[in-house]
Amino acid sequence: MDIQVSATHPLDPLSLAEIDEAMLVAKESRKLGPQCRFPIVRLEEPSKADIAGWKAGSNLPRLAFILVLDSLSGEVAEIIVDLSRKQVHSFDRLPLGEAPYGQPPVMLCEFETVEATVKSDPRWIAAVKRRGITDEDIALIQIDPFSSGYFGRDFENGKRIVRAVSYWREDVRDNGYAHPIEGVVAVVDLISNKVVDLVDDEKAPPVPKKKRNYGREAFPDTRKDVKPLNIVQPNGPSFSVDGWKVEWQNWSFRVGFTPREGLVLHELSIKDDGRFRPIIFRASVTEMVVPYADPTANHYWKSAFDAGEYGLGRLANSLELGCDCLGQIHYFDIPAADDLGQPFVMKNAVCMHEEDYGILWKHYEFRNGIFEVRRSRRLAISFFATVGNYDYGFYWYLYQDGTIQLEAKLTGIIQTAAVAPGETYQWGGMVDENLGGPTHQHFFNARLHMDVDGGGNTVTEHEFVPRPWGKDNPYGNVFDTTTKLLARELDSPAVADGVTGKYWKVSNTNEKNSVGRAPGYKVAVMPSPVMLAQEGSTVRERGGFATKHIWVTAFDAKEKYASGDYPNVHAGGDGLPKYVKQNRPIENADVVLWHSFGHTHVCKPEDFPIMPVEYAGFTLKPNGFFKENIAMNLPADVNRHSIDNRKPGEDGPLPACHCD
Repeated sequence: MDIQVSATHPLDPLSLAEIDEAMLVAKESRKLGPQCRFPIVRLEEPSKADIAGWKAGSNLPRLAFILVLDSLSGEVAEIIVDLSRKQVHSFDRLPLGEAPYGQPPVMLCEFETVEATVKSDPRWIAAVKRRGITDEDIALIQIDPFSSGYFGRDFENGKRIVRAVSYWREDVRDNGYAHPIEGVVAVVDLISNKVVDLVDDEKAPPVPKKKRNYGREAFPDTRKDVKPLNIVQPNGPSFSVDGWKVEWQNWSFRVGFTPREGLVLHELSIKDDGRFRPIIFRASVTEMVVPYADPTANHYWKSAFDAGEYGLGRLANSLELGCDCLGQIHYFDIPAADDLGQPFVMKNAVCMHEEDYGILWKHYEFRNGIFEVRRSRRLAISFFATVGNYDYGFYWYLYQDGTIQLEAKLTGIIQTAAVAPGETYQWGGMVDENLGGPTHQHFFNARLHMDVDGGGNTVTEHEFVPRPWGKDNPYGNVFDTTTKLLARELDSPAVADGVTGKYWKVSNTNEKNSVGRAPGYKVAVMPSPVMLAQEGSTVRERGGFATKHIWVTAFDAKEKYASGDYPNVHAGGDGLPKYVKQNRPIENADVVLWHSFGHTHVCKPEDFPIMPVEYAGFTLKPNGFFKENIAMNLPADVNRHSIDNRKPGEDGPLPACHCD
């Protein structure tokens, strides 16, 4: 249904018709031949100032951004098409052959050609045969093209390459990650379609052959004690959807989607005393990086930038009702373009539904018998992306008390390494006999273009510290909260600290709340490890955003991504570390708060063959934004579908209900 909605707002995603029109204009105007590929086609979004002008009555052009790659020459250009005028607005050829290099994301059509390229290379054939693999085996070998990283080698500089690793399979449905072919790595040039380098470590351990499959046929005896658990909303959901706009429990926002980021939330605001108050103009996850801690041939270079090198939005799943999403679901179908620039529909790419979330607030006053309790409900807006072996879910939650949360869910299959019989894997954890899982880290970066109560915003950093003994602390029980004003960009990079409970607050100092302070939102983060790779390592240079938990920049429309525009085969130094070197003023300004968060993973047997979900994320909570708990007026409803499972009389009478 959503793809049929014509654009009614400047932030609405490009429609199928607009994608088709933009591609037609670009191809005809620039004479783009059939060898051209299109890794990115998206809306070129208007700025906050543009939107303010549009609301005041000015016209805005409708712009489409197209990234074009010539698959024969390797040349890359950015094209912006003005859909209102049906003409090319700008054309910029990118100097990606010059340091620090960089490449557009790897496309699915390229993944499909790598296997044939590798399997036709005589050096690779000889290498796998030395490991006891037959000609019959080769047809079933799984080839994984993997973004290559960067180490300054001639075949990397300015080149469009991937590194490819291999996995033995006896059957096409076998889990290849149980059978890594260690010590063989092919470097494939995606323009020439040739293997330009081959690593063959003859000391590598043999291929593990024990099967660890996960298809349904691998577990014919399933649990018989799982009873149905249904989520019922007999009167329908509490949200309303108008095209790409959603309203729920005083919240209002617009859904967006890009090939790189996937789900985007625009114009997130909440109604208070009859008016909508803005909080965040734009929220998304712009990047993630997964550096590995194994120095051997198959692994040292692995550091996938899953957004910038592949595209989280391009790899979004089509979600399944009753499996991925439970309850009364609203799906958003996403208009998109394939590698050839042809428009198509990503069915059920974004899921939205309500969830019960336990107790929101409660008190029992024994003196007068007042007993009040309200249950919490949250709205979940989510999508899942599968990037090779890993699956990532991104869930934005809105709560009835004004809280905002982002939760990343990590699952899928870990990278694996073969281990010689009788030995222990030294670069991670053993997950099965002769099979290890390299220790690695997952770092995400959320970009929050803040708009607390509109106008300029100011960010402050706070910590809890004990007050020294003295006349103002005679019993030693007093502690204080420090405040550090982030006046310029270089004041902002910071690491979370669980010992001091460090947190950040985004305030609008131009406004006053009910107690005479600036209204704001508190950013509560998890004090997890930052990137642990050494200073000077290429992965640290390329993923510098992951060296700090918090960064704050002055808004610049060109600074869209934490790692820079093109991290693929990039030498490093781009993104957030580069942005903040400008040291622009950020006090009472149009600011972007960037938060890096993640999970450090030491693999264990329980992670295989499929890893149970791990969680990472952060929360924004109102801090002086409202004059009181805004969830006080929730009705004291009782869930009439709830049942006391005890047999009456066995444990005394059933308890009376106090909350209605």
